[in-house]
Amino acid sequence: MKCVYCNCTDSRVIDSRQTDDGSTIRRRRECEGCGRRFTTYEKIDLVPLMVIKKDKSRETFDSNKLKTGIIKACEKRPVSIKTIDALVRKIEMKAYNGYDQEITSKAIGEMVMEELKTLDEVAYVRFASVYRQFRDIQTFMDELNVLLRDKDGDKNQ
Repeated sequence: MKCVYCNCTDSRVIDSRQTDDGSTIRRRRECEGCGRRFTTYEKIDLVPLMVIKKDKSRETFDSNKLKTGIIKACEKRPVSIKTIDALVRKIEMKAYNGYDQEITSKAIGEMVMEELKTLDEVAYVRFASVYRQFRDIQTFMDELNVLLRDKDGDKNQ
C-alpha cells in the first residue's frame, strides 16, 4: 500500500477492524519510510453493476456519485455523514441484490427518493426537484402535495 504522504510502498498494519455493517475492513497503517499513519479500507470486489441511463447509455455504478447527490440534497440539514454513508450502503446493497448486472438510473433515483422521504423531507424535495426535473412551480407543488398526502396517510394508520 502506497503511503499518501511520501509514496513509500512499505507500510505495516497496526490495527484492523470491521466496519459496523461488516462489509468492509478498516486498516490503520504506519509507513515504514516516514513513520506517518494512514487508514485504508478493504472490501469485496463485486461484479460490476451497470447503470442504464435515460439516454440508454451505460456506465458502471458509482457509489461516490450517489453519495455526492445525497450530500447535496442534505446540505444544511441535520443529517450526519454517517447517516448518509449508511443510506448509500443500503441503496448499494439493494441495487446489487435486487438486479442482475444492470439497473436503470430511474430505479436508483426511486430508491433514493424513498429513503430520503423517511429521513428528511426537505432533502427529499431537493433531490426530487433535480431528479424529477421540476419545470415550474405547479410541478413542485404537485410533488409537495404527494408528500403531504403520504404523511397524512401515515398519521391515519
